[in-house]
Amino acid sequence: MSVSATSHRPFDAPDPEHIRDRLPFLIRRNLIMRGVRAFLEAQGCVEVETPYAVPTPGEEVHLLPFQTMREMPDGQQHPLFLHTSPEFAMKRLVAATGLALFQFARVWRNGESSATHAPEFTMLEWYQPNMTLTGLMDETESLLKTVLPPTVHRNTCTLDLSQPFERLSMEEAFRRHARVDLLPTQGNAQALAHAAGCSLRDGENWEDLFFRLLLERIEPAIGQTRPTFLTHWPATQAALARKDPTDPRVALRFELYAAGMELANAFEELTDPMEQRTRFEQDSAERRQLYPTRPTWPIDEKLLSALPNMPPCSGIALGFDRLVMLATGAPRIQDVLWIQD
Repeated sequence: MSVSATSHRPFDAPDPEHIRDRLPFLIRRNLIMRGVRAFLEAQGCVEVETPYAVPTPGEEVHLLPFQTMREMPDGQQHPLFLHTSPEFAMKRLVAATGLALFQFARVWRNGESSATHAPEFTMLEWYQPNMTLTGLMDETESLLKTVLPPTVHRNTCTLDLSQPFERLSMEEAFRRHARVDLLPTQGNAQALAHAAGCSLRDGENWEDLFFRLLLERIEPAIGQTRPTFLTHWPATQAALARKDPTDPRVALRFELYAAGMELANAFEELTDPMEQRTRFEQDSAERRQLYPTRPTWPIDEKLLSALPNMPPCSGIALGFDRLVMLATGAPRIQDVLWIQD
């Protein structure tokens, strides 16, 4: 490659994107990625790569994917989407190999932009066959304690990572911070509103109110002095998680909160293809009802075909950029991205 005059640009040249100002964050990002990779490889995980442009981007009802088109040599066109998570493909790999796997995946979610959201970001996902959700919490806690400093400062929070992380069920969180007995109200928005001492907004259903209370009363109260695993979500929020065999009202799911940020989402994975198909169909119908002008896509039949071969497994999706924000004290996700367009 030839060297042009621009490669000798002086260091005092204009930097309109403030990349040099952000270099300490960005160099730290690389170090954290190396640390995470070393940690997971030491746990026996194999790093993989999966396609970014896929026929089925995910089944999360409220996420809006980016759409593109594949042109075939014969002129045929096939719609594709930039995935919102590598989850479906990685589960197919777990089913085919039985291996523990991880990936630093670029993922895309249209319409998202804030101090902690970017439309394109890096998701760290890993899957551990024959590991329970409790075991995955243990491993996730060890990972954070390995790659983060013992004390983390962000906004008004100071996290002490030398202490055990808090493990709090959703039921107990609502009881403690919202004075609500949550599980008996599932599906009954009026009962939840009465228990919470609030009024339903126009068109607000149980799920809407659940997330409003989670945002307004629970999230501000957890993960303030040490990270918090918020576990055992209502079964209606099971997504791709197994229901708890000891209490089918709840799903084997946790989210991890730290210093005002949701950092990770994890499941003890559902491997029943019939139940998963039912959930996918329900999600698809709800998406079409709520967002009739948005694109649609087929159910991932390859995943459903693979599920019977998948061993018992727990999997987690962790926002890598947010992890870097915690480590560096960066106030915005844009500060830890090398470049944005």
